[in-house]
Order: sequence, then structure tokens, then C-alpha cells
Amino acid sequence: MEKKIHNFLNSNLLNQYLVGETDAVETAEVEFFIANYPEAEEAYQKLQNNLEIIANVDAKDAPLNLLDDIFKSLEKTQIPKVIPLTQSRRTPWFSIAASAAAVLFAVSSFMLYQENQQLNSENTIVDAEILDLRNDINKNNSKLDELSKELMKLNNPDARKYIITGNDRAKDLKTVAYINSVEKTSMIDVITLPKLPEEQHYQIWAELEDRMVNLGILDESDRKLKQIPYMEDALALSIKISKKGDNTNENDTEVAEISLKQK
Repeated sequence: MEKKIHNFLNSNLLNQYLVGETDAVETAEVEFFIANYPEAEEAYQKLQNNLEIIANVDAKDAPLNLLDDIFKSLEKTQIPKVIPLTQSRRTPWFSIAASAAAVLFAVSSFMLYQENQQLNSENTIVDAEILDLRNDINKNNSKLDELSKELMKLNNPDARKYIITGNDRAKDLKTVAYINSVEKTSMIDVITLPKLPEEQHYQIWAELEDRMVNLGILDESDRKLKQIPYMEDALALSIKISKKGDNTNENDTEVAEISLKQK
């Protein structure tokens, strides 16, 4: 806004307006600035004062006998003369209307601009929410696909289900193993695991004819159906408590076991 009034004051419109050389549009613009900006009104008053000072300086005293000469001349010629009277400048009604319309247009444009900015911001938020929703839907669909595949594996007639419960050392322990000898897959579902000290964890083992094979760690915090290595000739599955970082298996405590032999 300061730039606008600065540009106006640097133009020559005020001088032209003062001497009556502006057209209707320029007149409306000058009168708008004078009416709405104190800086423009002050500059206009200064120009008027300067013009009056210059006029007074250039003015000369009329001769004493000038009036008598004028009357004598009028009596001789009897020609009527028209003396123009200087009227004070008034702001035309159409200039006021044009100024009001300009102000109204500027205010309306600014309000529309703000509303448009707000709508753009809201549209951006809505687009982001829609994108997040689509991502969530895709993730849920992916999870549903995985669950469907797991359910198909569990419902496969070739898959055998083994419920493994804990002994006296871990009475609340319960897991379910699914073994498919046709597709050569093994899965285990952790249902409950009693809490252990920080330095211990559960491990699941496969018992073969001549050795024990570690199939991985069981963790209650990861309670979901998980894949474990399939052992072709496994005779039994067992769950043991072992110390973290100890790979000797000498001090492991067996808390659950189930035979895999076909009856």
C-alpha cells in the first residue's frame, strides 16, 4: 500500500489536477487518493498554498485612476462584458461513485483471494487425507492377502496341526504347529508364553534320529503365525528355555514337547 501512494505522489497528476488538465479517469483517481490518504491531501494543500503565494508575488497594484477609466470606457461602448467567476472545485458525484466502486472492487477481490487460498489449502489437506486412506487400504488389502494365504495353508488337508502345551515348568505355555509334508512347509502360532527373565528366551527344536536342530526363537511380543524351517525326518518338536548368547545347549530347560510320529 505504501508503494501505491508513493508512486502516486511521484507522478504529476496532482499538478495537472490543480490546473484543471486531468481527464475524468485521472480526476477520479486524484480525488480518491486525496479522500483516502492523508499524504495525498497534505501534498494537495501544499500545492494550493504554493500557487497562492506565487499569484500574490506576481500581482501588481492597480493604478489609482484605473476604476475611473473602466467606467468611462463602459459608458462609451455600452458593450456588456462577462467576467468569469472562479468557483471552488467540488467533487462530482460520479467521481465519488467511481472511487467507492474501486474500493468495493478491491475489497471484494481481496476477500475472494483469501477464500480461494483457504479452499486451496483445504483441498490440499483433503488430497493428503485421501492419499493416506488409499495407502491404508492398500496396506490392509496386503495384510488380508497374506492372512488369506496363511488360512489356505492352515486349511490345506495335507497340513497337520499339533498343539504344544507346557509342562510343570511352564504351565501357561501354548503354541500350535502346522506341518505340511506334501508342500514341505512348517508354521507355528504362538498363543501364550510365560514371561522370562531378561537374559533368557524360548527356542523351538526339531528332534531328528541322531541330533537336535534349532528352528528359531519364540517371542510372545511377536504373536502371529510365523514360518519355521521344515525338517523332513523330524520325530518331535520341543520348546526349551535357554540363556541368551549360550549356544552350547547344555543348560537348556525343556518346557514342552510333542511327537510328530504318525499314529
